[in-house]
Amino acid sequence: MPYITTRDNTRLYVKDWGSGRPVILTHGWPLSADTWDEAAMAIANAGFRAIAYDRRGFGRSDQPLDGYNYDTLADDLAAVIAETGATDATIVGFSMGGGEVARYMSRHGGRNVAQAALIASVVPYMLQTPDNPNGVPQATYDQIMAGLKEDRAKFFTGFFRDFYGVGLVSHPVSNEVIEWSRNVAMMAGVPGTLGCAQAFSTTDFRPDLAAFNVPTLIVHGTDDSIVPIATSARQAAAALPNATVIEYEGAPHGLFATHKERLTSDLLAFLQQTQTQRTLG
Repeated sequence: MPYITTRDNTRLYVKDWGSGRPVILTHGWPLSADTWDEAAMAIANAGFRAIAYDRRGFGRSDQPLDGYNYDTLADDLAAVIAETGATDATIVGFSMGGGEVARYMSRHGGRNVAQAALIASVVPYMLQTPDNPNGVPQATYDQIMAGLKEDRAKFFTGFFRDFYGVGLVSHPVSNEVIEWSRNVAMMAGVPGTLGCAQAFSTTDFRPDLAAFNVPTLIVHGTDDSIVPIATSARQAAAALPNATVIEYEGAPHGLFATHKERLTSDLLAFLQQTQTQRTLG
């Protein structure tokens, strides 16, 4: 390591910190595993093994022309689990990464997974359809694709202001965080940027939810304008009655930066539940 190779010979960049029960962290679009750094350090320092990787097409991973669908992305997660020898793992998905968690649970039967977490996740279905009236209209995604194709750098400048909930009065992150986020986003290849935007906006994960047979944590901000809570976390929570659901009142999408201490604390508490239960058992 730091690279593992998937079954179609795509190399994925992997960070592997600490030892103990593994926690595998998948990042959101259009960023990289670096978004998990502070939480990963805390997880490793708490006695767990923190594994975070750059999705294909993003960060330091290979940038193939194709493979940006959730079946392939779930297979990539399976490759990370297999190549790192992770067992009894917690898999954590932020934003579009929640889709990888959901598709892994169904496509790979949740193999080697003891817990799952969906953080500001796109699960179960983002697109507005007759049977998903709270979803995001197709016209919104058409505008996103047009903006990306016309001028990615300009698009990302505005996108990350919404991502972190920056407004005339609210400024929960520094300008430097927004600039860094845009720089990371611009490292991604065009095929992955466009392909993953298409994937997370149109993939229906509702059939995958039946495969969640492990303790699951759902965390979401009530003011998330990127992945609205009504079409995501609240629907997932309704389908997973045994999940632990935490809503961050007034919080935007980029919780790993805007609410990093609280998110890290909630993740650690969830991880330690399993540790405690096994100690008592």
